[in-house]
Formats: sequence, C-alpha cells, structure tokens
Amino acid sequence: MVKLQKSIDKRNALIKATIELVNNNGFHATPMSKIAKMAKVSPATIYLYFENKQDLVNKTYIEVKAKYTDYAFENYSADMPVEEGFKLIWHRIAEFKLKECENAMFLAQCDNTPMIDEPSRIEGIKHLQPLLDLWTKGKEQNLIKPMSDYLLYAYAINPLSFLMISQKRGSFTLNETHLDDAYESAWNSIKVIK
Repeated sequence: MVKLQKSIDKRNALIKATIELVNNNGFHATPMSKIAKMAKVSPATIYLYFENKQDLVNKTYIEVKAKYTDYAFENYSADMPVEEGFKLIWHRIAEFKLKECENAMFLAQCDNTPMIDEPSRIEGIKHLQPLLDLWTKGKEQNLIKPMSDYLLYAYAINPLSFLMISQKRGSFTLNETHLDDAYESAWNSIKVIK
C-alpha cells in the first residue's frame, strides 16, 4: 500500500511539474529533465509512467480536462431547463478558471498548440458532452442559435480564459458584477433573439 501511494505521488508530482513548467515556459521550453527535476524524481522515472513527452503532455491534458468538466457539471442535471443549465455550467466553469488558475491556464495553452494529438483532443471533447447535449437541446427548442458547437464555445466560454489571464496579470479584477455582466454577454451571444 505504501509503495502504491509513493508511485501515485510520483506520477502526480510529474503532472504538477508539467503543468507549472508549461504554463511558465511553454511546451517547447519544457524538457523532460526540467520536469523530472521539479518533480524531484530521476529522469528515468518519467518513463515508468509515460512513454515520452508527447504521452506525458497528452495524459496531463486529459487528466486536467476531466477535473475541469467534473467541476463544471458537478451540480448539473440534464433535466434542467436550457437557460438554467447553461447558467449553472457557465458559472461553474468561471469558478474553476478563477480557483484552479494553473489548471485552467494549462488547458488554455493546450487549446492553442499542436502539441496535443488528435485522439487526446477527441477524448477532451468527450468530457464536454453534457454541455454539447445541452446546446443540442437548446437548438431543438429554438432557444440557442443553430451554430456550430465550436462557435458557441468560442462566443460563450472562451472569453472566460481572456478574463482569467487578465486577472492573473493584474490588469483586471473580476468582481460579482463583472461575472454577472460576462454571463449575460455569453448567454446573449448564443440565445435565439425572439
């Protein structure tokens, strides 16, 4: 049991070091040797858990994406009305991005790099299925614009990354009023105007 826990701790330390180094240095300036050093393991230890750097980054991405979506959908039920469900999910995503800033920044970097392979991206999208299903329901009920899910995500969710990064840089501080305004803007950008 102790040996298993040590193994889990080493793997978690490698994931944490990968997130921190990628956030601070980017993917290409994060060699395996730096990851091992920060995780306080020998470089050879990495290969007990991951095939190579690509595998480490892909698995870190999927793990962080699962945390993100578990948090986002924790209190969501598919039975909720569309607007109520979207509001709950949107606020949970905002909360995650502000409370779990390092993980959120890592995901933002992953969204903008070719480092993540296509199977990992597809796996990451599967984690968003409750939101995609909600949008499908909203389109069927003529509540959400009949647009691509990528466009809906770009208009309604991606602005949160910009706000999170602005806050992290110290150029903007989000308060409740800002979050309410941001939510209204997100909902207005995807809802059908009647």
